[in-house]
Amino acid sequence: MSTREYPDRPWIGIGVIAFRGEDVLLVRRSKPPRQGEWSIPGGAQHLGETAEAAARRELLEEAGIEVGPLMLAVVVDALSHDAEGRARFHYTIIDFAGRWAGGEPVAGDDVSEARWFSPAELPALGLWAEAIRAIEEGRRRLG
Repeated sequence: MSTREYPDRPWIGIGVIAFRGEDVLLVRRSKPPRQGEWSIPGGAQHLGETAEAAARRELLEEAGIEVGPLMLAVVVDALSHDAEGRARFHYTIIDFAGRWAGGEPVAGDDVSEARWFSPAELPALGLWAEAIRAIEEGRRRLG
């Protein structure tokens, strides 16, 4: 079985960029990688689980939120190497975008906070560049 650190294959991560009006839902990670950072809710896809089912499960588990129809926003490769050039972590992240359908943000599995942010608040959060790109693309695709 592949481990997340020094894996023998990429891990599939699934995220959901949830919008309520112009606001976007973000969670603060409570575990590595990216512990303490704000990010798009998401996590690992389970064997036998569709990507959309994983997206909806992770969003509900991490933030207590449900969304309507999902649209593919971006696919990101998160790859980090050690000093010897070996792949230490490799995640292929599939981010969907959807509009809020119910629930209020409640920090759940693997997160310490969950809340809505206005577009004006995002620059101060120090988000990963790929998260910013995903939010912008999700917003664009949802119209």
